[in-house]
Amino acid sequence: MELFRILSMITIVAHHYVVNSGLLDCIEKQAQLEFKDYFLILFGMGGKTGINCFVLITGYFMCTSNITKKKIFKLLSEVYFYRIAVWLIFFFSGYEPFSIKGFFSMLVPFLTVADNFTGCFLLFYLLIPFLNKLIHALTEKEHFWLMTWCVGVYVVLPSFVKANVVFNYVTWFSILFIIASYIRLYPKDWFSDTKITGMIMAVSLILSWGSVAVLATLSRMFGKNIGISYFFVSDSNKILALATGVSAFLFFKNINIGYSRIINTIAASTFGVLLIHANSNTMRRWLWQDTFNNVGAYESGNVVIHAVVSVLLIYTVCTVIDICRIKLLEAPLMKRL
Repeated sequence: MELFRILSMITIVAHHYVVNSGLLDCIEKQAQLEFKDYFLILFGMGGKTGINCFVLITGYFMCTSNITKKKIFKLLSEVYFYRIAVWLIFFFSGYEPFSIKGFFSMLVPFLTVADNFTGCFLLFYLLIPFLNKLIHALTEKEHFWLMTWCVGVYVVLPSFVKANVVFNYVTWFSILFIIASYIRLYPKDWFSDTKITGMIMAVSLILSWGSVAVLATLSRMFGKNIGISYFFVSDSNKILALATGVSAFLFFKNINIGYSRIINTIAASTFGVLLIHANSNTMRRWLWQDTFNNVGAYESGNVVIHAVVSVLLIYTVCTVIDICRIKLLEAPLMKRL
């Protein structure tokens, strides 16, 4: 599970490499797609799937656990440490001038309850005790039909009928919690079969890659926006983003690689990686546009190597930073408290 957590976060970083850097605008200008274009589109397609994986892990463990003051304090302290620290660094370095709006958005992560992952995850986390009350009051049959209803409304309708479903992450994370808790509370034989779950995961991945590649090609043929290539994985509630996330979760849940202190240490900092590299619009501009200059790498033709190295480097540096925070700040503070 901890290895799965790491891989999920790497896909999120790769997604941000493509969508937060202006690379999609570069690809949009191409009359015909080249190898590097297809590579980038596929390289950056897994962000929403990664979010599903991350939240499914949370739901799987928290549906049989209680939220404590310690857990809430650790989560809030981590969020605010990076929000304040990064804001101060950009302000005192002169990279970002002071603004009331920027200062206020740094202090209050709930200004948008839509697709802001950090703020919505905090609100969802506070909702878990009530969700636990709900799922434990349901019978297995009721739980199954609630899950079916949620998937039908929030996944099937927008994926196949293009229904305009009003969507926000707090609601969606709650649906993922219902799915993950069903897997935990009512295990089926095939849930634990690596052959079956591995096959479903492989088919889901192939369909996801195929849908992105085919729609990207069609977008050039019919003059559509290149963003249409992500239709079936464009948000967390799209059918292939969910199918791939759930099947990958089931597959990795059944893999036993033994205890690894290194993997567990790295996995403990996955949320920190997100909080650092996706901290704000200022961070996104500094990271992807000014520092790594993704568009420049695309224009020079070295973007494939640049993408892989950049994502791994950013993940490594952010992990090291968060491990230092845990050892030097969080662990002593929690011990005192």
